[in-house]
Amino acid sequence: MKRVKVLIAEDNDLSRENLADMLKSYGYEVKAVSDGKQAMDIFLEDKYDLVVTDLKMPNADGLEVLAFVKEVMPESIVIIITGYGTVHSAVEAMRLGAFDYITKPLKDDLVKLTLERALHFAKLKEENISLKGQLKRKYDFGKIIGYSDNMRKVFERIEKVAGTDSTVIIYGESGTGKELVARAIHFNSDRNSYPLVPVNCGAIPEELLESELFGHEKGAFTGAIKSRVGRFELAHGGTIFLDEIGDMSPALQVKVLRVIQEKQFERIGGIKTLSVDVRIITATNQDLERAVQEKRFREDLFYRINVIPIYIPPLRERKMDVPILINHFMRKFNKLKKRNVKGFSQEAMQYMMRYHWPGNVRELENLIEMLVVMKDDGLIDIADMPPKVLSEESKLDEQVSSIIIPEEGVSFNDMVEDFEKDLLLKALEKTGGVKNRAAKLLDLNRTTFVEKLKRYSIGS
Repeated sequence: MKRVKVLIAEDNDLSRENLADMLKSYGYEVKAVSDGKQAMDIFLEDKYDLVVTDLKMPNADGLEVLAFVKEVMPESIVIIITGYGTVHSAVEAMRLGAFDYITKPLKDDLVKLTLERALHFAKLKEENISLKGQLKRKYDFGKIIGYSDNMRKVFERIEKVAGTDSTVIIYGESGTGKELVARAIHFNSDRNSYPLVPVNCGAIPEELLESELFGHEKGAFTGAIKSRVGRFELAHGGTIFLDEIGDMSPALQVKVLRVIQEKQFERIGGIKTLSVDVRIITATNQDLERAVQEKRFREDLFYRINVIPIYIPPLRERKMDVPILINHFMRKFNKLKKRNVKGFSQEAMQYMMRYHWPGNVRELENLIEMLVVMKDDGLIDIADMPPKVLSEESKLDEQVSSIIIPEEGVSFNDMVEDFEKDLLLKALEKTGGVKNRAAKLLDLNRTTFVEKLKRYSIGS
């Protein structure tokens, strides 16, 4: 197995030796130099996985080393260490692309944890870029952003289904990006030279939706002054995306079922049977299995569309993607609104990470747009943020204050697992063992809830 190579730049002899010894003891291959100019020269000679550089050094300081490394190899991970920590230097380091910023005196555990986090991030980023590279043959996947394990599974699922003609249903809360996934599937399929036709079944009034889908003949109803082609006809050869299909009326569900089964339909008021060749992609923010049980959704249609499910995780279940999405939207709106907002203060970012994001990525995007427009330039601090984001702090404080840590310490992972298991059991107890309702109580997708039950051998 290839050893991780680390380049250290530190002008203090004792600090440099101690840091080098520490990293060698963790199994890293280490090269240590005493100034920034040496570091830049050495970096050009060999490829290093990580660069750890002091901020204040002779010949070239840490920020110069950081800027040089990022120019030569943008994907490189750089960590800044210093005994002269200031908000300005931290902000500047992050702006230039530093992964993290550690102040002296260095603590062994913190240094080890930071390097492990950096390497894990680099690995996820590399895997994500590889997946996107495979999927970008015909379509720009830049709009779907995420390096978390949850999103990696989504990319893998898209890659597998895109080249087939199978019916796909996309599950996810409002604002998670279901239409982006549908577009990614279509434009990476053999049908990409034909249209993708989206229909929001929840946004079109029921009395108009049938005409939108199937079209109508002249005189079919009051106001039908001429014939109209429906969305299924427009999508012939390509893909039709039925968003929020759970909102469709039972009467219309029957007609959609016929199109899926027989590839045929009639326009409203028409007698001619039309044949159509379309791929069906649907999406919903509802629990369709529960809707079937409650007779709100046809069981036969459910099994026709639920061939290949793709679950888009809510933002609260992929928190590690929040900073990446923030940076993406900040660049976007700085450019669109002609602003120069530098980023978030550390305290403000903590609030962003704690917030529940009920509106998911769409809510995050709207908030960043508002903050960029109102801030104009500089660094966003907690004084700039809306009360709804700040109010989450009180909930967190209340939960944390109830936890007791004994003198001998505790296992963090064990406590988290015990807490999660207790939540699952209480939710099942409260709902009489009905998993759909228990998942809803905990604001989880049913599949996520079931996976957690299996993990803890609950009910097995």
